[in-house]
Amino acid sequence: MITVDMRDRKPIYEQLIDNIRTLAVQGYLQPDEHLPSVRQLAADLAINPNTIQKAYAELERQNVIYALPGRGNFVSPNIGAIAREERARQLQTLRVQLAFARRAGVGREEIEALLDETYQIPTEERTGDINE
Repeated sequence: MITVDMRDRKPIYEQLIDNIRTLAVQGYLQPDEHLPSVRQLAADLAINPNTIQKAYAELERQNVIYALPGRGNFVSPNIGAIAREERARQLQTLRVQLAFARRAGVGREEIEALLDETYQIPTEERTGDINE
């Protein structure tokens, strides 16, 4: 479930942070769920354990996960509140951008078409070929 793309220009630890945060916020990782150990995840993804540790430390700083010495890392029990805050922040950003778009003359039909396009599965995800 936790993945990284070695071809991506984004640093691996940032990919891990984004990936784990997204999985937790979207409910794929449940509150108090045990995360893979640093050593296990490093072996599974074939990356340096220090990279995993750096990502876990940042996620802990963001209160997305917590660590129990000798037991490992777990999804925060307040991940639901974090998800609600994230959703509210994204909706506010969207409101601002929609206002800019409207002032620039972008019509409702164009926005609805963009929404339809955005909420459909992209072609490359359906076929598995990213070069289409």
